[in-house]
Amino acid sequence: MPDGCFCMTLDLFDEAAGSVERIDVPGGQMSYRRRIDLGRPPEDLMSRLIGQVDWRSESIVLWGKSVMQPRLVAWYGDPGCSYGYSGIRLEPMPWSPEIRRVRRIVSDICGVGFNSVLLNYYRDHRDSMGEHSDDEPELGPRPTIASLSLGAERTFVLRHRHDKSVRSLRLLLASGSLLVMSGTTQNNWKHGLPKRKDECGPRVNLTFRRIL
Repeated sequence: MPDGCFCMTLDLFDEAAGSVERIDVPGGQMSYRRRIDLGRPPEDLMSRLIGQVDWRSESIVLWGKSVMQPRLVAWYGDPGCSYGYSGIRLEPMPWSPEIRRVRRIVSDICGVGFNSVLLNYYRDHRDSMGEHSDDEPELGPRPTIASLSLGAERTFVLRHRHDKSVRSLRLLLASGSLLVMSGTTQNNWKHGLPKRKDECGPRVNLTFRRIL
């Protein structure tokens, strides 16, 4: 584990699937539920989404160069909820019955009326997401991002944006878990999902947002 990193295996915090664990991060608010009730096994929901979603391979601009994202993505939302990041603009596809159902579950848990969701499909250990903050203007100054994980466990990395003396976090996210980032988390922290050295199965991640 790199120097200055703090590793947390969150699914060992509490055996109660619906329990909420607050994650103490300076300048941020985060909570974790090891398992939420999705109405069906998370692996079954993941398989449905992999087969039903219109996945896209997008190119983004990094350091002035256009590169392909190392994962597949899809953007769903209410009419008018377009979203832009890293040089691309996503127009929402209409809610499918399955994703609308999951949105209702996550919105009820969080007490937030989410109107959009970014889906990421990590096909294997080679797919990843670079470190970034979800701080686009259309999300507002203190957005709530609810991240639902399905499939293979992957390590979620968080690094403080301003203070290098603050220890980074490495969180192992379980299938069927819900991680919620709110308050000033996006102002002060970056997050990402690095590649794995060992092989693993697919993972689908749904990050619910509210476009203002």
